[in-house]
Amino acid sequence: MGGTSGFTVATVGDNTIDRYVGDESALYAGGNAYNVAAQLAGHGRSAAYFGAVGDDANGRTIARGLQRAGVDPVGLVTMTGSTAVTTIRVDDGERVFESEEFGVTTEYFPSDEHLELLAASAWVHLGMIPRADELRRRLAEFAVRGPGTPVRPIVSQDCAVAQGFTALDVAFGSVGEHGDARTWALDALARGAASVVVTRGAAGSIATDGDGWFEQDAITTDVVDTTGAGDAFIGGCIAARVEGRDWPAALERGASWAAEACRHRGGWPNALVSGSGVAL
Repeated sequence: MGGTSGFTVATVGDNTIDRYVGDESALYAGGNAYNVAAQLAGHGRSAAYFGAVGDDANGRTIARGLQRAGVDPVGLVTMTGSTAVTTIRVDDGERVFESEEFGVTTEYFPSDEHLELLAASAWVHLGMIPRADELRRRLAEFAVRGPGTPVRPIVSQDCAVAQGFTALDVAFGSVGEHGDARTWALDALARGAASVVVTRGAAGSIATDGDGWFEQDAITTDVVDTTGAGDAFIGGCIAARVEGRDWPAALERGASWAAEACRHRGGWPNALVSGSGVAL
């Protein structure tokens, strides 16, 4: 694997201001790629974030949030336009997305300089990024450059928010409690993913590398807000795999981090931006 950069895991893609409405009116810093990086850093892992914010107050808030989370902001860029905003209502602990304004995240793609940094990391996780196929291909090209043993990062992707399976080492999917996780996993393998992890909400998760199948029960917890639980699960799995753990251990770590995430508002601890008298 790579790892010559100053961080171990890099996440690429979406960030957003999560605007909670209803009984609790508050703002949180979030987004799939953003939350995964924040979860990793919050658990003591070295993580960097690559993505775009608009040239507005929300963009500056997202940048401060990375600092607060302990995430390396080396890949954060500012573009002309608006930072993403997601409106969320929480009913009995379950999140409901009322609206999503993606802003400049729909136009973002890493620069050549940033691609070099990504290729030098040990693991790259893709959140919502429109040109995910191209990014995975570009990262794979680093494996065929120069003499010696090919080196490139392990690449994972949240396939609920980004498309494609080619040149993908780990496909993360989600089918809900009653979905057909095995069928989804087999399809992902057939379309190019090397390994697949599928979450099923309260029904737990499964993983396969094409040879064996592994299962993990969800961990019972007091649910305050499920926002970011899937991102926390992904972060836990990545952390375990980077350490060299097997898939059963990775699923268990993911389930543990997801259970922690359900016990607080927002996608990561201290994600609150404003509301209840707190502001970054």
